[in-house]
Amino acid sequence: MSEEKSLNFIEEIVENDLNSGKYETLVTRFPPEPNGYLHIGHAKAICLNFGLTQKYGGYTNLRFDDTNPVTEKTEYVNSQQEDIRWLGFNWKNELYASDYFDELYGFAVKLIEKGLAYVDESSADEIAALKGTPTEPGQDSPFRNRSVEDNLAIFTKMKNGEFPDGAYILRAKIDMASPNMLMRDPIIYRIKHAEHHRTGNKWCIYPMYDFAHGQSDSIENITHSICTLEYVSHRELYDWFIEKLEIFPSKQYEFARLNLTSTVMSKRKLLQLVNENLVNGWDDPRMPTISGLRRRGFTPKSIREFCERIGIAKRENLIELSLLEFCIREDLNKSANRVMAVLDPIKLVITNYEKGSEELIGENNPEAEDGGGTRVIPFSNELWIEREDFMEVPAKKWFRLAPGAMVRLKFAYIIKCEDFVKDENGNVTEIHCTYIPESKSGSDTSGINVKGTIHWVSAQHAKTAEIRLYDRLFTSETPDAEEGDFKDYLNPESLTVLPNAYIEPALADADLESRYQFIRKGYFCLDKDSTADKLVFNRTVTLKDTFKKPN
Repeated sequence: MSEEKSLNFIEEIVENDLNSGKYETLVTRFPPEPNGYLHIGHAKAICLNFGLTQKYGGYTNLRFDDTNPVTEKTEYVNSQQEDIRWLGFNWKNELYASDYFDELYGFAVKLIEKGLAYVDESSADEIAALKGTPTEPGQDSPFRNRSVEDNLAIFTKMKNGEFPDGAYILRAKIDMASPNMLMRDPIIYRIKHAEHHRTGNKWCIYPMYDFAHGQSDSIENITHSICTLEYVSHRELYDWFIEKLEIFPSKQYEFARLNLTSTVMSKRKLLQLVNENLVNGWDDPRMPTISGLRRRGFTPKSIREFCERIGIAKRENLIELSLLEFCIREDLNKSANRVMAVLDPIKLVITNYEKGSEELIGENNPEAEDGGGTRVIPFSNELWIEREDFMEVPAKKWFRLAPGAMVRLKFAYIIKCEDFVKDENGNVTEIHCTYIPESKSGSDTSGINVKGTIHWVSAQHAKTAEIRLYDRLFTSETPDAEEGDFKDYLNPESLTVLPNAYIEPALADADLESRYQFIRKGYFCLDKDSTADKLVFNRTVTLKDTFKKPN
């Protein structure tokens, strides 16, 4: 009998609220801003919000907090929807903060009418100078006591487009001496003459995120508004708006965001990498974006398992990237078919093989629950093997090919190295072997035992492919915390391209959804750059954790 998993602190809150009758139905939301691609940190929030309503019933909304027309694109909306579906989740309602612009404008007018908001024409520098410090109270703006009538008149003109950007802002009238700096008359509306990806040019004033976010939760009757810890100080402001506007009291709860080694999670920094062509787009397989992980070969199951393993906590911590890699290895070990690919090829000739060619049988996946099945692999007298599997002067405990040494070819025969050929520079270019006809895998009667087994591909039947070997994007485990520019710590060896590898002919039919274990080399998947004439495979992860931490 398996041990029951303990509840995290948010699940405890949800269970108490449902059992006490505080709420009849659990309603959560995932509220991304459509200003970039989602990353692995968002995956944690997605699994939490959608996972709660899968477990306890109710539903989850997908709401795009699209309050800044300058940074938002429909491309980002589409990519975020694709990522959520790919992870295995579905939302009940697709919503946008821009759906509520009329309602949010009405909320702003209501605050003005109650004497709780005012129009300010101070410059940004003047506002900053009057705001005070965490240890010193701020000072009132000279426009703080403008009359309700004047505030309403100017705010209407702001809405009608009569002023340029930056001429006026609308501020909540709270407490310039509050110990919480966010409560010192925060800006709630600004003028921005910019075309919105959904509302076009209907609006030239836009609500600030802190004004739109909490009120959108309230409009949607979100029972548990789940945010990361950096929003703890925002909760007081959200509660103030709810109280003064007398609207549904959506309740905010905070959990620790995901911090992962050897990468960055800031959308601003990820956008910088994309815009400066330091990576090949948002879905570059080195990026921590969900689309990048998908292209690299990670599965939804592995990412959900990773999010489950790291858990939900109230304290910030740093998670090792190796844990994410462990999760994908565990998944692919059970699900990925084993195939043979030679990444650094050297020719091997079997001098006494006279059959021309034959078909051998190889098992697809010995770890699969259903046995994995088998496939046909062509064999001939000329093969490609890995250059590293031959050593002219073998080291101690060398069990692969060397002059006079014997090894087994995977799924095939035992061979013995008889000779080799060098070029004018002394490089080995071809290995000559003989084979033991009685040693065929599955029906070996030779009585010969060898310690080494190597993989191979028939030269006559092989297909060529480009192999992209991906590694960590940064040399530092914490590039954000290092001195200087985080880009100084980009790993120059994060991508190695092998243009002419040889693969089993069966891989010519590979598709973008399949994952493969290249025997002895790692886990790989087909890349979207592939064409019928040129296959491209990405390394998802090595077979074992090979990353060496910097000294």
